[in-house]
Amino acid sequence: MTLSVFTSLQLAGRALSVQRTRLDVVSANLANAQTTQVEGREGPYRRRDVVLESDVARGSFGQALRDELGGTFPTVRVADIREDSAPPRLKYDPDHPDANEDGYVAYPNINTVEEMVNMITSMRTYQANLSVVSGIQEMSRRALSIGRTG
Repeated sequence: MTLSVFTSLQLAGRALSVQRTRLDVVSANLANAQTTQVEGREGPYRRRDVVLESDVARGSFGQALRDELGGTFPTVRVADIREDSAPPRLKYDPDHPDANEDGYVAYPNINTVEEMVNMITSMRTYQANLSVVSGIQEMSRRALSIGRTG
């Protein structure tokens, strides 16, 4: 199995892009955790989630292993960004302008602790892939300097 410098950079670059998208979505979820009305639609903000998928379709473990050994490296990509279908969280607040006739306000179904865990996970993964890119740059620089010594 050979992994060229360019393939390594490509894999790390795709992973960075995926994690940036995840961070953007988590940030939007956190920013709208108290948004009770969204312009252009009825109801509160709906939590969004990033759906990831491999860009290589594989049938069996044996085929996956043969692909890996043959140099076909699967990468992850963003397949979709979906709205969560869970119902909104209701809170009794009859003085709120968005309260229904029973005095309840519909808030987004966002768990800030879960979103923070998602953010930390995405940040760590992003940092790991950034370290890969930095390592490749350092190895390339050192390889180029080998010819200049003497």
